[in-house]
Amino acid sequence: MRIRRALASVYWALSRWRPRLEQAPDEDVGILVGAPHTSNWDFVLMLALSWKFRIRVKFLGKHQLFAGPLGPLMRALGGIPVDRRDPSRVVAEIVSRLEAGERFFLVVTPEGTRSRGAHWRSGFYRIAREADLTVTLGYVDRTTMTTGLGPTFRLTGDVRADMDRIRAFYQGKTGVRPGLGTQPRLREEG
Repeated sequence: MRIRRALASVYWALSRWRPRLEQAPDEDVGILVGAPHTSNWDFVLMLALSWKFRIRVKFLGKHQLFAGPLGPLMRALGGIPVDRRDPSRVVAEIVSRLEAGERFFLVVTPEGTRSRGAHWRSGFYRIAREADLTVTLGYVDRTTMTTGLGPTFRLTGDVRADMDRIRAFYQGKTGVRPGLGTQPRLREEG
């Protein structure tokens, strides 16, 4: 852990980006939403942020990233392989890990890929509700060159009200590649 923290310190000393911690999560387990997700640099920023603030994170990645020589590195960084051909098992697997006693924040980029879409994916919402986890809003904001952690809260089950709160937080925050962001909206909102 000290090596990671030292690497994060060097990164933040050299980076044009600045880390911000608006509210430290109260628990050592939860969902960490990462948005807007518009670039592979988001991954580097997320790792440096989590290492700086000593937050144990795991993230979902397409299973191809875990094949070959990159596999051990991706797992060491907290990666959990996901077979996109059968995404229905993801929620059950995460809930099972938590029930088995693993303690981590699952970083989810609900926009999915780094391209503009019509909606956010709702996996973060379903996992948080099913496992009764808090949600911490993480962000990248190119306009201020900051990346950080915002509020932590428990979802109510009122999808529209919860998403209104999330939209309000992300309002005005732009990703590394601003034109690729997706408005925080779930299909389930109607």
